[in-house]
Amino acid sequence: MEAGTSPESTETTNGAPDGWVGQAIKRKEDPRFITGTGRYIDDMTIPGMLHMAVVRSPEAHAAIVSIDKSEAEAMEGVVAVYTADDLPVEGGIPMVWDPPGVEVNTPEHMPLKSGEVKCVGDPVAVVLGTSKYGVVDAAELVIVEYEPKPVVVDPEAALEEGSPLVWDQFGTNKTHEWALAGGEDVGAAISGADVVVEQRIVNHRTAAAAIECRGCMAEARGDQITLFSSTQIPHITRFLMAGMLGMSEDHIRVVAPDVGGGFGGKLNTYAEEVLVCAISRKLGRPVKWIETRSENMSNTAHGRDQIATITLAAKSDGQVTGVRAKIVSDLGAYFQILTPFIAELGFPVAGGCYKIGGIDLHFTGVFTNKFATDAVRGAGRPEMTHWIEVMMDQLAQRLDMDPLELRRKNFIPTDEFPFTTALDITYDSGDYHGTLDKLLTHLDVDEFRREQAELRERGIHRGLGFSTYVEVCGLAPSRAVGPQGVGLQAAFWESAAVRVHPSGSATVYSGSSPHGQGLDTSFAQIAADRLGISPEQVDVLHGDTNQGPFGWGTYGSRSLSVGGEAIARASERVQAKAKKICAALLEAAPEDIELAGGEFRVRGQPDKTMTMADIAGAAHIPPNELPADIEPGLEETAFYDPENFVFPFGAHACIVDVDTETGKVEVKRWVAVDDCGPAINPMLIDGQVHGGVAHGIGQALYEQVVYDEEGQLVTGSFVDYALPTAAEVPMFETDRQETRSPVNSLGVKGVGEAGTIAATPAVVNAVVDALRPLGIDYLDMPLTPMRIWQAIEEAKGRGEGPRATEQGSDAGPHGRGAAGSGPTHPDGGGVA
Repeated sequence: MEAGTSPESTETTNGAPDGWVGQAIKRKEDPRFITGTGRYIDDMTIPGMLHMAVVRSPEAHAAIVSIDKSEAEAMEGVVAVYTADDLPVEGGIPMVWDPPGVEVNTPEHMPLKSGEVKCVGDPVAVVLGTSKYGVVDAAELVIVEYEPKPVVVDPEAALEEGSPLVWDQFGTNKTHEWALAGGEDVGAAISGADVVVEQRIVNHRTAAAAIECRGCMAEARGDQITLFSSTQIPHITRFLMAGMLGMSEDHIRVVAPDVGGGFGGKLNTYAEEVLVCAISRKLGRPVKWIETRSENMSNTAHGRDQIATITLAAKSDGQVTGVRAKIVSDLGAYFQILTPFIAELGFPVAGGCYKIGGIDLHFTGVFTNKFATDAVRGAGRPEMTHWIEVMMDQLAQRLDMDPLELRRKNFIPTDEFPFTTALDITYDSGDYHGTLDKLLTHLDVDEFRREQAELRERGIHRGLGFSTYVEVCGLAPSRAVGPQGVGLQAAFWESAAVRVHPSGSATVYSGSSPHGQGLDTSFAQIAADRLGISPEQVDVLHGDTNQGPFGWGTYGSRSLSVGGEAIARASERVQAKAKKICAALLEAAPEDIELAGGEFRVRGQPDKTMTMADIAGAAHIPPNELPADIEPGLEETAFYDPENFVFPFGAHACIVDVDTETGKVEVKRWVAVDDCGPAINPMLIDGQVHGGVAHGIGQALYEQVVYDEEGQLVTGSFVDYALPTAAEVPMFETDRQETRSPVNSLGVKGVGEAGTIAATPAVVNAVVDALRPLGIDYLDMPLTPMRIWQAIEEAKGRGEGPRATEQGSDAGPHGRGAAGSGPTHPDGGGVA
């Protein structure tokens, strides 16, 4: 079977004029959300339920000398206070990356700490009681004596000899090294280049900051336990929980009810989920924990936190010949499920949209006294895209070349797809010239440059930045990323079951588990077209391990290209059986039955038709005319493991104004052209792009998780961690191009992370474009008013910004960020 084909031949037309797929129908799930009738973790109560509060360490690194829980235990309404000694579990939070030939120093990550704490927020005890607020008060009565130990928060300092060690047992703060190179020799490309541009680029630590914090509730009954959790991965959580609790997996049920956003922060199994299960088993009562926003900031996995030194080699005509990246990743004190692999996860798109002869990547992971980093929207791909797109602008400036002309010169030609990169990654399809061309139909660059020059005469500094990105998603072919590939101890296929009821309506069971993407709608559209019914007749169920087959969850923009394809295949199997039943009842051959206009009919005989309701009725109550070899019922299951990733792409443009007196940046306009293959629902695509771009603007201008030199979390709430609001983002102008992927029958790619991946370099390039006449060639994110103001003042002191020499470069003081790149936010986290 060729890539991109389905195992069955099938039509996809029904009662909709051109099929439901491709229509911007309203989201089926929205009425319950906008009327306040959604069902989130904190809406749920079980009789006899206890509340749990966690006692957390105020120290970034310390020995636990003693824990006195007596006063808390005596408080009215308190049922129990437990420490690690009181609540043994079978194992800690697992990390699932075991790369061949690479040793990863993996520390124990127990749900409650004993002996030492390694970061602020480490859990040392839990309080159980009947009152949600009473247990919080009681937790403050647990007296923990600590003996502070030396702290390290700067990943580069952590690698230096004599640095305080986060884990004495390893004798180093280095977690691992992982290298990958391919294509032409990059060293030779650099030494033989006409132009070499080098830059140190900081991609700072951020938070997922979902509107709903994490929460979980467990109910043990006999030898069974049910865990309700605000998670992106219910099936994976059940699998991991079985090991940590020492239980048989079939005795554990995990349910993800409505989930108020995840953005990767809920792509993990956390200590609190283990604790509520273990305590419910111990006490025989339901246990509930709801995370506060401060806990969310300190103890839900952070993202990014990488320092990359990038070397780009090129010919004088702009042809890029090689790229070398040396990346230091701050992983924090512990590992979550994928922590050490997140930086590396972007390697398939290290060359971006460009035909680069050689690529050389080297990753170094580092322990620090911070909470763990892991996946946050994009997970490794935003970092890769940021540095390649920023460096393309840096190279264009060196060559005095138009940045779009430089990009076009290096784009992979459309007629060379599928294209195999220097790292032996096959891009499925692409038309990078096409998305850029379409972008420029919305934006007149020449007119902008005239306007920019006029505004500068009036003291207004306006800038234009571009980002032409390619993303790898549709995680993932198991052979590529599983144990036999890069070493993840998991598979990444997806499952679906489609059941048509006797009345003709259908239920779709998906292993994907959405948290705001609109999958109830898009999945229903896919099934409806193949079943000949309306999406309103399709109920999509997910997030419950007791319903439907095992699934690998929602992350990495995989829901549609992997989960949706599984639904398409299961629906096609149902359609094939429906045709057999129809053929038997209409006295025709199955191959002569077609689906059109919402009816199954004999080709060429429009008067001989049956609806899905007719067929389903016959399938469940078989008439005499139905042959005995056709089994009753109308239900099929499919498992889909993709043959390759999918590679969506696009072109974004950002226009900003920079107030040189205050340093404040205002995003004036945003134009985005994205190509994620054929649209299932254009409205959902726009929503994902809007949210993704807002997320990227947030990182570029406002958001940063900051620890001070003592390891104290400075940005512990939204008072200090600045999120963009509607006032900070413009109206987004979006357009699409559709290039089919040959990997799946839908031809689709992913879009959930596209805006975030594209956004940060577009913003940075725009701000630098605005400030370059003032002598500023580069700035690290976040581009806060203080950081920009300091850069402008430093440039004034120099008289003119530094310019690179012909061979090598001189990044000047801004190569480390205008205000330096230490662990603290340059303006205390504020956003003037």
